[in-house]
Amino acid sequence: MNKVTFHHIYKSWALYILAMIFMGMPSACKKDVTAGAPEITSVRNYAASPADTLVNTITTGQRVVLIGHNLKDAVQISFNGVPASINSVLFSDTSATVLVPAVIPFPSVPAESLNTIRYITRQGATTFSFSIAAPPPSITAISNENANEGDSVYISGLNLFFIKQLTFAGTAITHFAESSDGTSVGFILPALSQAGPVVVTTKSGTATTPYNVNDDKTGVLCNFDNVNTFSWGTSTDNSSTAYPGNRGYYAVLKNDVLPAGDGTWWGAGRSINTNDVKWVPTDSLSVAVDDYAIKFEINVRTAWSGTSIYVVKGFSFDYLARYEPWQGADGTVTPFTTKGWRTVTIPLSMFRTNDGKGTAAGSLTTLLGATATGAVNIQTKNFSGSPSASGLQAAIDNIRVVKIK
Repeated sequence: MNKVTFHHIYKSWALYILAMIFMGMPSACKKDVTAGAPEITSVRNYAASPADTLVNTITTGQRVVLIGHNLKDAVQISFNGVPASINSVLFSDTSATVLVPAVIPFPSVPAESLNTIRYITRQGATTFSFSIAAPPPSITAISNENANEGDSVYISGLNLFFIKQLTFAGTAITHFAESSDGTSVGFILPALSQAGPVVVTTKSGTATTPYNVNDDKTGVLCNFDNVNTFSWGTSTDNSSTAYPGNRGYYAVLKNDVLPAGDGTWWGAGRSINTNDVKWVPTDSLSVAVDDYAIKFEINVRTAWSGTSIYVVKGFSFDYLARYEPWQGADGTVTPFTTKGWRTVTIPLSMFRTNDGKGTAAGSLTTLLGATATGAVNIQTKNFSGSPSASGLQAAIDNIRVVKIK
């Protein structure tokens, strides 16, 4: 009798435990289902109070906070169809801090993706309509600041799309081609009548260069024609067949493959050496070093991948600037040529110690001296420990120092 009673009690407890397990299983499934798809209700500026206000429009490169529900487990967030970088540490159920992509190719964004924030989690997805504006344009470089009528010219920068107006030295450019990512715009240069800045106006704002183009006077230290013609050390030419598309005379830099460490700049064709000139006005010596740049036009007709061009003031080698367009930031080498003449811009902050690889001067006075006067010397050298990968054949003209900020 006792044995039967024990068995009955054991079975009852077993059934009770199984019942509890099955009761728990629907509960767990129900929790997964009701977690819900994400929802965005508003967007805030990411900043310390009181600047962390709600916003109605955002732009590229802006850090924002998305407000809503079920935002914690994001797997992708896109702005105008462009995915943003995700950092899960900055996410909660009701907010998500995210950086809007720095580059959005607005002209190529499909109509259905414009002005949208797409938010995807493991539980679902939502599309939130919101104004995403292109930022104002910026100009970083002009392919040839002293181009001739009929030359192809390219303006490089950011957000160069939806262009409403473009002028080059005061002349309107009515036909141009924008790149899809907004980093350049190209055109055929019409006849020019004056010097002036480059001005690009888009739907989002206006960018103007702080310097003039088509300018043969401002800051010009040597043009091999009528401004401080070269003193010694190189040859000049005005042949339209050797380096076509130029105005007047230019200097020629040239050397064959150089032995390791060869810096005999005084060899034939190895240097351009001007008379003493004033690099910047004396009353500008107090401005930041990178406010000014040395510029010149260059024409490289054969593949160049080894010899370095460098620039020094006078014959003081405490600070020098290298020009090595064949040298990638990661150390890769890509043979370099130009299609005609191209403008080179070297900020004075690129004049550095240790053969151009050290530190910049702390001030313009340190770099240029109390009077900012001295020769401009542009020379060639092989800085490497092995023979240069190539020789050099290049023409240079219109050496100038201008304010770029």
